[in-house]
Amino acid sequence: MLVFRASMSARVYLLNGPNLDLLGEREPDIYGRSTLADVETLSRSTAARLGLELICHQTNAEHEMIGWLHEARRAAGIVINPAAFCYHSVPILDAMRLCECPIVEVHISNIYRREESWRSHSILAAACSGVITGLGIDGYRLAIEYLARQITAGGAASPS
Repeated sequence: MLVFRASMSARVYLLNGPNLDLLGEREPDIYGRSTLADVETLSRSTAARLGLELICHQTNAEHEMIGWLHEARRAAGIVINPAAFCYHSVPILDAMRLCECPIVEVHISNIYRREESWRSHSILAAACSGVITGLGIDGYRLAIEYLARQITAGGAASPS
């Protein structure tokens, strides 16, 4: 088991975008049966094990996501599942570029295997240290573990 002890002042934000409040109900053949509460429970237990403070938010509104990115811009890290915002939201991309910390974009489904070709491109990936796609809700755990390693190493892996 990986254990990286970051300072408890190391704050990580978990930001979830549109329709993720309906996880478990919405297209379970694509997104699975886990709920947003399951995602937050997994993420909180992972963060606690790694000595991180985790702030969780979900929104269906672009302006709220931008506000939370502004709030999180000096955090130790951000995990974001932007959902459909990733295909078109230049304002969210601009807010992400203001962040001074590593950002990991997470998608529950494999966006590269989806039937609609437009789903396989995220304009937000350009502002991220990395992208995890298609690993179900376990992608959140992996993203938090990655951020913990970055925080412990003292480096902020920013996009190149």
